[in-house]
Amino acid sequence: MQSATEPARTSLSQSSAIRLVVLLGIISLFADMTYEGARSITGPYLALLGANAVVVGVVAGGGELLGYGLRLLSGLVSDKTERYWTLTILGYVVNLVAVPLLAIAGTWQVAAAFMLMERLGKGIRAPAKDAILSHATQQMGRGWGYGLHEAMDQLGATIGPLLVMAVLSMKGGYAASFAWLGVPALITLILVAIAPVLYPHPKDLEVKLNIPHFEPFSRRFWLYLFAVFLIAAGFIDFPLAAFHFAKTHLLPDRWIPALYALAMISDALAAMILGRLYDRYGLKVILLSTAISACFAPLVFWGGLPGAVLGMLCWGVGMGALASIVKASVATMTPSDRRGAAFGLFNAGYGLFWFIGSALMGLLYDHSITALVLFSFGVQVVAFGILIGVLTNKKEIPS
Repeated sequence: MQSATEPARTSLSQSSAIRLVVLLGIISLFADMTYEGARSITGPYLALLGANAVVVGVVAGGGELLGYGLRLLSGLVSDKTERYWTLTILGYVVNLVAVPLLAIAGTWQVAAAFMLMERLGKGIRAPAKDAILSHATQQMGRGWGYGLHEAMDQLGATIGPLLVMAVLSMKGGYAASFAWLGVPALITLILVAIAPVLYPHPKDLEVKLNIPHFEPFSRRFWLYLFAVFLIAAGFIDFPLAAFHFAKTHLLPDRWIPALYALAMISDALAAMILGRLYDRYGLKVILLSTAISACFAPLVFWGGLPGAVLGMLCWGVGMGALASIVKASVATMTPSDRRGAAFGLFNAGYGLFWFIGSALMGLLYDHSITALVLFSFGVQVVAFGILIGVLTNKKEIPS
């Protein structure tokens, strides 16, 4: 009798899990419309308010450091309290309220504070939300689940900059752009308040399987994380790229968000494709994404307008991989009761290296663009070599 009913329960659980993934994707879609729309113009906005390249790099990287560093604490708290939805909702409130407040910033210091507030909110919610998503994606394939979520996420990240571009094209200005982004922010907050009512216990959606995990603190696990951290260190934050586009007059200011939107489209497509490949071939797929993304800095800073377009496509591939297959691998490597802490640990290190890289590249930009390009490309080549070493030994590597 039990064996006859088990498939029905599994089918019901899988259907509920897929619906939760889609709901989380819709929430992310509107959230990304808000803060990615804002991030597409924060570089030029800070420049307009009197900031230089070093300030742009430090603020962008510092925001990532603050947000990612906080994830270590919020991940531990989410596992200990199991209040995943509470932390998710709180984080979204802080994250999204900061964006329309940028409309009233009169100095670059105030604008920087709101930018840091936005990253702070994301740091509060990210591990808890990732843990919820990890439970929902297990039955559908984590690579595909995270890839689908990232695709919906980046659809919003594409629409947001296009909305900003439309406002700027109608002579609305930066303040009006930030104000308009309050609309998708409100929609997000309504949806994220409804989600826990529909799915109060997302952990129940994960079927318990006897599968091998990485030892959480094994040498091989740390080498893998270090390689990913180096990739993060070599990634410029878009505000610095936008600062470069504006300073060199590579294209009119109102078209800069279009390049960001293009990168987000690349991100979304790459996430789905790489997610499918990950479910079939495992962690070795990250070698492909790393090889592609390493090319973005030479193209963006040396290639003129055609190079900038192609470079942002490569940048999008790298971002898609980091948001899909890298997160899927952390979930695969980690027992469910340590998932929040694992995401917090991963994100803290990722944010630290992102900050160091962003601040250094902001400094290098003012002195030598060549040095910036060589740094970005070089650390990703080193990461590629480490990943080959890790993945060559297949022991403990999930397939």
